[in-house]
Amino acid sequence: MSQAQAKYLKDYQTPDFTITHLDLDIYLDGDKTQVVATSQVVRKNPNAMELILDGEGLTLVEVSCNGQSIDYQAADNQLRLSTDLAEFTLKVVTKLDPESNSSLEGLYLSDGAYCTQCEAEGFRRITYFLDRPDVLARYDVRIDAPQSLPYLLSNGNLLEKGQLANGRHFAKWQDPFPKPSYLFALVAGDFDLLEDKFVTKSGRNVVLQVFVDKGNLHKAEHAMTSLKKSMAWDEQRFNLEYDLDIYMIVAVDFFNMGAMENKGLNVFNTKYVLADNNTATDDDYHGIESVVGHEYFHNWTGNRVTCRDWFQLSLKEGLTVFRDQEFSSDIGSRPVNRIHAIRVIKNQQFAEDAGPMSHPIRPDSVIEMNNFYTVTVYNKGAEVIRMMHTLLGEQHFQAGMALYVERFDGQAVTCDDFVGAMSDASGIDLTQFSAWYRQAGTPLLQVSDSYCAKSHTYRLDIQQSIPNQAQAEVLHIPFSLELLDAEGKSLVNTVLDIKQAQQSFEFTEISAPPVASLLQDFSAPVRLEYQYTNAQLAHLLMHASSQVARWEASVTMFSRAIWDNVDRLANQQPMSLESQVCDALRGVILDQDIDAALLAEILNFPSLNVLIEQVESVNLEHLIAARFFVLEQLIIALEDELLACMRAASFNDTPGARALKNACLLHLAKFSDDAELLVESQYQQAASMTDTLGALTAANQAELDCRHALMCDFESKWKETPLVMDKWFMLQATNPSDQVISQLQGLLSHQAFSINNPNRVRSLIGTFAAANTERFHAADGSGYQFLTEQLVKLDKINPQTAARLITPLIQYARFDSRRQQLIRACLTELSRLPELSRDLFEKISRALDA
Repeated sequence: MSQAQAKYLKDYQTPDFTITHLDLDIYLDGDKTQVVATSQVVRKNPNAMELILDGEGLTLVEVSCNGQSIDYQAADNQLRLSTDLAEFTLKVVTKLDPESNSSLEGLYLSDGAYCTQCEAEGFRRITYFLDRPDVLARYDVRIDAPQSLPYLLSNGNLLEKGQLANGRHFAKWQDPFPKPSYLFALVAGDFDLLEDKFVTKSGRNVVLQVFVDKGNLHKAEHAMTSLKKSMAWDEQRFNLEYDLDIYMIVAVDFFNMGAMENKGLNVFNTKYVLADNNTATDDDYHGIESVVGHEYFHNWTGNRVTCRDWFQLSLKEGLTVFRDQEFSSDIGSRPVNRIHAIRVIKNQQFAEDAGPMSHPIRPDSVIEMNNFYTVTVYNKGAEVIRMMHTLLGEQHFQAGMALYVERFDGQAVTCDDFVGAMSDASGIDLTQFSAWYRQAGTPLLQVSDSYCAKSHTYRLDIQQSIPNQAQAEVLHIPFSLELLDAEGKSLVNTVLDIKQAQQSFEFTEISAPPVASLLQDFSAPVRLEYQYTNAQLAHLLMHASSQVARWEASVTMFSRAIWDNVDRLANQQPMSLESQVCDALRGVILDQDIDAALLAEILNFPSLNVLIEQVESVNLEHLIAARFFVLEQLIIALEDELLACMRAASFNDTPGARALKNACLLHLAKFSDDAELLVESQYQQAASMTDTLGALTAANQAELDCRHALMCDFESKWKETPLVMDKWFMLQATNPSDQVISQLQGLLSHQAFSINNPNRVRSLIGTFAAANTERFHAADGSGYQFLTEQLVKLDKINPQTAARLITPLIQYARFDSRRQQLIRACLTELSRLPELSRDLFEKISRALDA
C-alpha cells in the first residue's frame, strides 16, 4: 500500500499567493451545474512564479487572467498557472455534477435540495481554489436556480433577489467578513421555514431562520429555542455578540457530520434539529441543544478567528467543545454533563490513544484531512482547555479569551497563539503546560499514600508517566483532591499542581487516616492507579462533595467486582460477589437526597467496551461471564429497591426521573420474574419517545418474548419517519441474539435503509460494530467479516463514513491472538481493494503496521 503520502506539520509554509475577494456565480442545473469563480489574487512571495490551485472531480471549461486567456496545466487535482503579476483577476469556469456526488463533500443533492460541505477540503470539489484555511477572502455569491427551489441561501447578508426567464430566479449574498473556503456554504431547496428574532446586547435585531423539510415545521421549535439560548449565553458568559443581520440553520438528511458552522449559514444533520415529544428522546433534545450551541459558538472560536492549517484543528474544535460543554452545564445539570464528557474520554479517546491512530491534539502528520476529526482533537482538546481553565480560574480565563479574540480577529492562527494569549492575559507561565498539545498517549498517574499518627500528617505520592513512551515529556497536570474524615466531613478540597515526574504532598492537622477523592471531576485526562478498598469506595459513594466523584466510585467498585471474577474464572474458581458491593449500591438507591439523574448514571453500569479499555489484554469470554454474574447478583439482591425506585420515578415527569426509571427497567427486564409485564406495561402506557424506547431497549437486551411484537408495532408506526427508524435500526444492531448477523444482512434491504445515507449506515452498521461488543467480536469472526463487506461497498460511495466506521476493527490489540488474526485478515483484504480511498488507506496501513 503506497498510494498516498503523508503531510507534516513541520513542512508548513505560508502560501505564495492569497485571494482577497471571490465572486461566485453558480448556475444550478443538475449534472450541468456551472460555477464561475472570479478571484482577486495577490502575490505574497515575490519569488513565486507559479500559482497552484486545488480542484477535484471538476470539468474545466475556461481560465482567464485579467480578461485574457492564459496558459495552464490541469492534472492530478491541480490547476497550475505561470505568472509574474503582483496582483490580478483570475476567472475559472467549471462544471460539476452534484447529483452523482455520493461523498457528500463539496456541492451535492440531499433529497432534492442542493447543499454544500466544504470542511475540510470540500471547496475544491466546487471550483479550483487555494483550498487551505490560511487563505481568507471576502465572498460575493450569486445563485441562479429553478423556481422549484424557492430558497437560495449562502453566507452573510442577502443583497438582492429576483425572477429570471425560463422559470428560474436568483439571489445575491455578501459576507462582509473574510473567511477561508472551508466556511463557504450554499443551500438551494424547498423547505418549511421557522423564523424568529434575537436582540443582541447592543440592541441589534438579528433575524433567525430554521429551514426544515416540508411537514416538519413543528419539530424545529426546540432548535430555535436552543439557538436563542446559545446567543444569550455567549453574550453573558463570554461577552461575545453575533455580528451579522441574519443567522440561518438548514436541516438536511444526507450529511456526514453532526453539523457545520459555515458563517451565518449552518448546515445541520436533521438528527440535530428535528424533535417533538412523539419522536425524540430526552437525549435527542439534549443533543440538539448541545450541537446548536456548538455551531453557534464557532462564530467566534472558529470563524472570526480560524486555523492557520489543519494541524491546528483543536484550536477551534477543542475550544468550542469546551464552550458547548460549559453551555450545557450552565443551563442543565453540571454533574451529569461532566459524567457524559468523562465517558467519551475514558471509553473512546483512551482507546484511540492506545490504538494505531494515536496522535497528539495537535497532530504531527496526516494523509487524509478528514481523519483529523477525532475524539482526541475534539474531546481531549476540550479537556486541555478545561485544565487551562482550572489552572487560570474563570476570571483569568475570560481575560485570556478576550485578548485572544482582540489580538487575532480576522486571522488564521495556531494553538500556540491561543496559549500565548491565555498566558499573557493571566500572567501565568504555561510553557510546560503546552506539552499537552504535542504529546500523544494517555498519561498514567500512580498514586500511593501514607498516614503518620504521631504527626497527624497525611502524605500523597504521585508519579506520572506515559506507558510505552520512554521520551515522554513531563506534563503540568491539575490534580483535584478532597480528603474526607470517617463521618464524611470534608477536611481538604483543593487542586494540586503536578509538574514533576515524581511529586509528594503533605497535609497536616489530619487527626485520622482520611479517605481521598482523587482526581475529582476528572481534572485531567489521565489514567489513575490507586488501590482503593471497597470500604473507601463505599465511603466516597455516600459522602464525596463532588457528585462526579460519587459516580466514579461506583464505576470503580463495579469494575473491580467484575475483574475479581475474571481472575477467579482464570484460576478455575467459583465466582462470588462481596456483600459490601450490594450494600453500598443499596445505600445509594435508598438515599432520599440523591439526584435522580445522578442515580441513573450510577445504575448505568460499565459496558463491555468500557471494561475492555481498563486493561492491557482481555479474555472476552471470561469478561462476558463475569459481568453477567455480577449484574445478576446485584439485581437479584436489589430487586425490591429497584422496583420501588422505578415506581417512584414514574410519578416525576423530568428527564432525570425518566432516565432513572429506564435504568431500573433495563436491569429488571433481565432478572425479574415480572419482566414481560413491566416492559409491556411501560410500552403501552408510554407518553414519550424516551419511555417507549426505554421499554423497547429493555425487551431487546433481555431478549424477552414480547420483543418481536413490540418491535413490529414500533416499525409499523414509524416506518415513514427516518430519524425514528434510526432508533429501530440501532435496537436491531444491538440485539444480543447469536442470529444478529443474519438479521442485519436482511435489514440491509429494508425499505427504510439506504447505504447512501450516513444516518442509516451509522444506525445499523456503525452501532453493531461499536456497541454490540459480544457479537461483533464473535469468536468465529463473523462480525468482523460483516463490517468488512459493508466497508468494501461504502468506500466507493462515501469514504469519510467508511473511515469512521472502521474504528472498532483497527483497535484490536487487547484481544486474544485468534481474534487479532481474524481482524488482520479483514484489514489485509481491505488493503487490497483496487481503488482504496485515502481515508481508509491511512487507518488500515497504520493498523497493519502496529
